[in-house]
Amino acid sequence: MDQENKRKKKLSEDDYVNGVLEGNRTILAQTITLIESNSSAHMNSAQNVLTRLLPHSGRSIRIGITGVPGAGKSSLIESFGTYLCEQGHKVAVLTIDPSSTITKGSILGDKTRMDSLSKNPNAFIRPSASGGSLGGIARKTRESMLVCEAAGYDVILIETVGVGQSEVQVRSMVDFFLLVMLTGAGDELQGIKKGIMELADSIVINKADGQNKLKANAAKAEFNRILHLLQPSTPGWSSKAYTVSALLGEGIEEIWNEINAFKDLTTESGYFSLRRQKQMIDWMYNMVFEQLKLSFMNHESVKLNLKTIESSIVNGELTATSAANYLLSIFEGNRRETL
Repeated sequence: MDQENKRKKKLSEDDYVNGVLEGNRTILAQTITLIESNSSAHMNSAQNVLTRLLPHSGRSIRIGITGVPGAGKSSLIESFGTYLCEQGHKVAVLTIDPSSTITKGSILGDKTRMDSLSKNPNAFIRPSASGGSLGGIARKTRESMLVCEAAGYDVILIETVGVGQSEVQVRSMVDFFLLVMLTGAGDELQGIKKGIMELADSIVINKADGQNKLKANAAKAEFNRILHLLQPSTPGWSSKAYTVSALLGEGIEEIWNEINAFKDLTTESGYFSLRRQKQMIDWMYNMVFEQLKLSFMNHESVKLNLKTIESSIVNGELTATSAANYLLSIFEGNRRETL
């Protein structure tokens, strides 16, 4: 009963901060829940907690992982994460799930997809529903990442659903970006945009085992030819393709060696810290734009005029540009009357 009351006890900001810094996984999960809350009271408290945790963050390698459906991203993450834990690292996995359009909750259950890793005391897995946002990216992933770093996790893995725009957004918050592919390069290349390949610091062809091994090696050679012609995502770094078998654990060590080589090279050149600084500035502007959008859509006069203006556009009485200018003038307080 005492334990139940303790569990239900409302945590103070000190409780959140101290719990995270002590590496308490239960409080870490509760802190991320606080961050994900849309309640204004929770938002203020979350920002206070984050400000206090910020000096303890940043001491990790942040790795984004994406890939085509069926490429085995979760299996690869489980195998990779388990390997890292065995090497003495603490691994946090933040996965961005597609959201149900009805419940807004996660459709995929990442802890069931990574059963072995989720039970490892040196691993922390947090599935986050995208909330229907563009590209399936969770709005609070960046802040969750900082909290995990403050809790002592030195490797952060961020998995995306791999649906286009999400790759661009994850690239903007990680140090190293890994693209997971399947065998059969010829067929796969038809469905891949050049831009997504240009984001990758490395490509791995998964399921390189059994009868697939020869096909995987052929795919690796094909991807390496293409990567050689593309603009690298990171200045001074040459992206390469590798084969891996998440099932057998083959090629996992090679991926980690590649990531360490990347970190050494970019740290020496100064680009590692430069990229992070730019990401923080970009993050600030993204938050400004997001808050402006929320303020605009919640503006009483804008809401009052919105349906009428939408009808005027549909009926051909207003151009979209004129309508947008009209709404913005209302938002800025330069026009008060209704249309």
